[in-house]
This record gives sequence, C-alpha cells and structure tokens, in this order.
Amino acid sequence: MAIFDIKTYLQQKQELVNSYLKSYFDAQSSPSALHEAMRYSIFAGGKRIRPILTLASYEACGGNPEDILPQATALELIHTYSLIHDDLPSMDNDELRRGKPTSHKVFGEAMAILAGDALLTEAFFMMTNTISKETSPPSNPPPSRGRDRVGGSSDMKIKPSSLVKIMREVALSAGVNGMVGGQAQDILSENTKPDRDTLEFIHLHKTAALITVSVRMGAILANVIKTKLKALSKYGENIGLAFQIVDDILDVEETTEDLGKTAGSDINKKKMTYPSLFGIEGARQKAKDLITMAINSLKIFSSEAEPLRNIAIYLIERKA
Repeated sequence: MAIFDIKTYLQQKQELVNSYLKSYFDAQSSPSALHEAMRYSIFAGGKRIRPILTLASYEACGGNPEDILPQATALELIHTYSLIHDDLPSMDNDELRRGKPTSHKVFGEAMAILAGDALLTEAFFMMTNTISKETSPPSNPPPSRGRDRVGGSSDMKIKPSSLVKIMREVALSAGVNGMVGGQAQDILSENTKPDRDTLEFIHLHKTAALITVSVRMGAILANVIKTKLKALSKYGENIGLAFQIVDDILDVEETTEDLGKTAGSDINKKKMTYPSLFGIEGARQKAKDLITMAINSLKIFSSEAEPLRNIAIYLIERKA
C-alpha cells in the first residue's frame, strides 16, 4: 500500500484555494485603500487549513472538491478577519503576523477594523457562489449588480437547503456562540487563575468551533448520512482543540522568527493556556490523545478519509 504524501496533498489543495482567492480578489474595487487592506491580509500567507479540511471532508464523502471551492474558501476570509481583529491594540496588540507587520501597523486601526468587517461579510456572499461548469467567481460588482451575479451555472451541484444549512452553522460557529464568544472569554480570563473548565471553553469556542464547522461543511454539502456527519464532527472538534493546544505549546517553545508572530505573547499577557495549567508535557500528551481520538472517529470511513487522518497527524507535528 502506497504511503500517503500529506505534504503534496496540502500543497495541491492550498494552490487550489489560493488560485480561487486570486481570481476572486483580482478586480480592484473602491475605496482602493480598503481593497488593498483586505488583500494584504488574505495574501500574507497561511496554510489554508480550514478550507482544506472542508475539501478533504467533501472528498471523504465522495465529492469533487472543486465543486465547493467558494464555500470552502469563504472560511479563510472569516479566519483572516479574526486574525486582523485579534491583532488590534485593543485586543492582543500584536505587531507581527505570518512574519509581516500586522494590518493595523500598515493601514491604521480604522482601516484594519473595516478590512476585517469587509472580509467577514464578503465570506457569506462568497458562500452563495456555486460552481459547476464555470470555475471563476464574480468580480466585485457594485451592490446593485451583486445580487444578480452569484456565479455558477444552472446545473448546480449544491442543494439550496444545504447552502442555507452551512451558512447557518458557520454563523453560529463564528459568532457569540463560537469563535467570538471564545475570544471574549480569552480576554476576560487574562490575569486570572487557570481553570480547566474555563480553559476548555476558550479553546473549544475560540479555535475548535471554526475548525469543526470546516469539517462539517464538507459533509453537509455532500448530503452525507447522519452517522458519517457525527463521526466527522467528533473528528473536527478533537483536532480543533488539539490545534489550539499545539499553538499554546509553540508559543512557549518556538522563536518569533519561526512562528512569524511574537513568541511568548501568551505568557506576557498572562493568558489561560494548556501549558499554564498542565505544563508543557501535560499539554503535549493532551494534544496527542485528542489526535488519537480524532483518527479513531474516522473508522467508519475507509481510504477516502486518508487525507483527514494524515491532516490530524500533520497538525500535531507542525512547528509553526
């Protein structure tokens, strides 16, 4: 049996997502300063893990990933908006992101906030784009024309009911009951005594919620049976929590140069993290246990879920 090449797989899917993003943001729009700020953060780098998870999940359920590129890629817009806002002086006050000056350092706080707002809103418009024969998204038309240009052709592969369902789930996972709620609790918990329940709440909402919905999206768009959706949901939640724990560990162990952002910032801000509560080795073991549970949850799948299994291992072994 051939060994699965996860690096090649990730590179291919990353190129697929990047190609769509470049096509989507190719046309300049007004005001140009806002468009430039949006592009700056979108194309500042990034592994595109969330869109790739959606594509891999869709593949595991028998779909062709190119059919759901807009929906998968929209998650990168939401993730990027969250990073822009997290870096603001009123939040984490970071000056580096992916080895480059953060958005507010380049464009000012007001434009950074607006770029984040625009990316979040644009994500839901992007999700309405459907692809079958046509592969290029609409240019950024004026609002009066935008509603008539959602892309795709008449032989749409995605059921409208599935589209509504994923948009509802993404909104839930990205908002007060998900990522935003987790970020709020993260800020509220600074300079407080580490508490296991609070820590798990922060990680499950701040990071795992969007990763879980990334995996669920692929399954929902493929109209998968409930047992498989449940298995993929467990997988997503476990890797999402493990992903954040690894981030906590890397913040302690790696350098600013390796991370592309300021190392040791969690300690400096006295944030509640797994290393602060369980120590480095305890946190590392927790992440390993979660990855094992994630892979075990995919037993209902055969070789079609091999990318997902290997992504889980990749996430635990990453260095940045």
